[in-house]
Amino acid sequence: MIRRLSNLQRDRRGVSAVEFALLTPVLLIALLGLLDLGYNMYTASILEGAIQAAARSSTLENASSKATAIDDAVTKAVQDIAPKATIAFQRTAYPSFSSTGKPEDYDDNNHNNKCDNGEPYEDVNENSRWDADQGSVGLGGARDVVVYLVTVTYPRPFPIASMLGAPSTYTLASKTVLTNQPWTNVVKAPPVRNCT
Repeated sequence: MIRRLSNLQRDRRGVSAVEFALLTPVLLIALLGLLDLGYNMYTASILEGAIQAAARSSTLENASSKATAIDDAVTKAVQDIAPKATIAFQRTAYPSFSSTGKPEDYDDNNHNNKCDNGEPYEDVNENSRWDADQGSVGLGGARDVVVYLVTVTYPRPFPIASMLGAPSTYTLASKTVLTNQPWTNVVKAPPVRNCT
């Protein structure tokens, strides 16, 4: 019996098959993970290129009449790669680069770091209320700075993410900031209103 066990210990037949069976799942997971990563990176680069082209078209004087066509071009470019993608568009206009994402100016007379109790503020986006972000929705006017944000969500093409506990969809967002062309010489001052 001991001799049989020692012969079995030295026998190397079938070792390759066992090693292959042990390593194959690891290799497949790594391969699918790399394919998923590559697909997401490729989709992101296509989205970035489409957004840059769309943003340049959005800075022209008559862009507001073509906004749907511009968004449709981005949608087509992305859905050529990710056919089941859902795409959301957002355009926010600001009077200058330095005002991007900034609150509307106000006089904090009572020093409580809030715009309230009738304190005056500049209504930059002219919506009759003080905002923590002074941007206005849309393409803006001549010389305005526009932040163009596109968010894409699509199902992952490879099942590896769900096997590892990650979500079955992937979301990526891309934005660009451009200045509208100076098609008019409009210089406008924001109205001053009072906080409530």
